[in-house]
Amino acid sequence: MAINSKENVKNSEASLTDMFKDLASHPVPKHARSYMFCFGGITFLLFLIQIITGILLAIYYKPTPELAYESVIFIEQDVWMGAAIRSIHNIAANLMVITVLAHMLRVIYTGSYKPPRQLNWIIGACLLIVVFAFCFTGYLLPWDQLGYWAAVIGTKIMGSIPWLGEKLLLLSQAGSKVTGYTLTRFYALHIVVLPVIAIFSMVIHFLMIRKQGISGGL
Repeated sequence: MAINSKENVKNSEASLTDMFKDLASHPVPKHARSYMFCFGGITFLLFLIQIITGILLAIYYKPTPELAYESVIFIEQDVWMGAAIRSIHNIAANLMVITVLAHMLRVIYTGSYKPPRQLNWIIGACLLIVVFAFCFTGYLLPWDQLGYWAAVIGTKIMGSIPWLGEKLLLLSQAGSKVTGYTLTRFYALHIVVLPVIAIFSMVIHFLMIRKQGISGGL
């Protein structure tokens, strides 16, 4: 049994090594060797920065109405490099919006959304919505006046959606009005639900690009 388990581990390591070698040695088409085709990769790099800085911020952040703002001030003033880490997190979030929009404009310009890549286009559009959701849920986490009223306005907008509005309003607010439960719900979305959706969507997105190749040659 021990010998079999060791062989399985070696086989897994070999398969992973072969996969990474294949990815690293995969040729890039000539038409994709342009700055126009870099926005998707830059967005992914910014997402990794968001994960790292977000984990560091989550160590000190307290998602309660009484302590949320105080914990943000503590991060800014007392945590070593806290202000820099929070600034990097904020700047990377804004840059992600810019780069993902630039990436989608490039896709439209080069016609990369056309068959057989319609599904990948839909996944990319969903990722754009996820990026906006990241920004919204992160913006209100300090739970200051801006954060509180952002939650009020955002949930009211969801409540104005036809047919589903009332249920979405109750679901997003965690009740009939914005409270501490609303903050906890958006925090869970920001650090758990949205990252899982984003990672899952990006894996599918990258695998489809790997299978279909990079399109959009002009």
